[in-house]
Amino acid sequence: MIRKLPLLRLWSWTLFLFLYAPIAMLIAFSFNDSKSQSVWKGFTLSWYPAALQNELVRAAVGRSLIAATITTLVAGLIGTLAGLALARRFPGRRATTGLLYLPILIPEVVLGVALLTFFAALNWQLSATTVILSHIAFSTSYVAIVVRARLEGFDRSLEEAARDLGAAPAAVFWRVKFPLILPGIVAGALLAFTVSLDDYVITSFVSQQFQTLPVYIYSQVKRGVTPEINAVSTLLLVLTIAAVIIAQWLTGSGFSKGRST
Repeated sequence: MIRKLPLLRLWSWTLFLFLYAPIAMLIAFSFNDSKSQSVWKGFTLSWYPAALQNELVRAAVGRSLIAATITTLVAGLIGTLAGLALARRFPGRRATTGLLYLPILIPEVVLGVALLTFFAALNWQLSATTVILSHIAFSTSYVAIVVRARLEGFDRSLEEAARDLGAAPAAVFWRVKFPLILPGIVAGALLAFTVSLDDYVITSFVSQQFQTLPVYIYSQVKRGVTPEINAVSTLLLVLTIAAVIIAQWLTGSGFSKGRST
C-alpha cells in the first residue's frame, strides 16, 4: 500500500496538470506582447486596458451584470423560500426535492432546448427577458440547496425558546432564525450570480440581441483567439473564483464565528 502512494500522488498531479494547465496558459498569454498564441514575445499589461476600452466588451459586461444581478435577487428570494419549505416535513417533500435538483442534473443543452421550446410555444421573442427568466430557472436550485443545507444544522430549540419568551412568529424568524441562515442565503446568492454570469450554453439558446459576455467571447473565438480575449476571460475567471471563495467561506464557519465574536 505504501509503495502505491507515490504512483497515486503522481496520478493526482498529472490530473491537476491536465485540468489547470489550459487555464494557466490562457492567463499567461493574456500578458503576451504579441497577438500570436504560440510565440511569447514579452510581458505587457496593454491587453487589459484595450479590453476594458472595447465598447463591445463593455456592453457585453453590462448585459451580463444586469442579468446576473436580477437573477441573484429573484433566485435568492425564491430559493430561500424553497429552502425554508424543504427544511420542514410535508407530503411530497421527496418529489419536490427531486424536481429541485433536476435543473442541476440534466444537461445544459437539454435545458436550453426545453426553455427555447417553452418560449416559442408562448410566442415570446428572445430578448433580455427570456435570458433572465432562464437564468432564474436554473439558479434558484443552487440557492435552495445551499439554504436547505444550512438549515440542516439549525438548532430548533432556539425557536422554541424564543416562543416561550413570548416572541411573535415574525420576530422569531427575523431575530433568531434569519441571522443564523444568512450566511447560507448570501452564499447561495453568490453561487447564483456566478452561474448566471458564466453561463453560455443555455444563454446561447434563449438570447438573440442580448449578447452576454460568455456569448460574446465565444463569437470572437470563432475568428481566432487574441490576447484581448484572453484578458477578458482572465477577468471573468478572477471574478468567478472570488465569488466561489466567498461563498465557500460563508457556508463554512468563518462568517458565523465572525458574527458570534
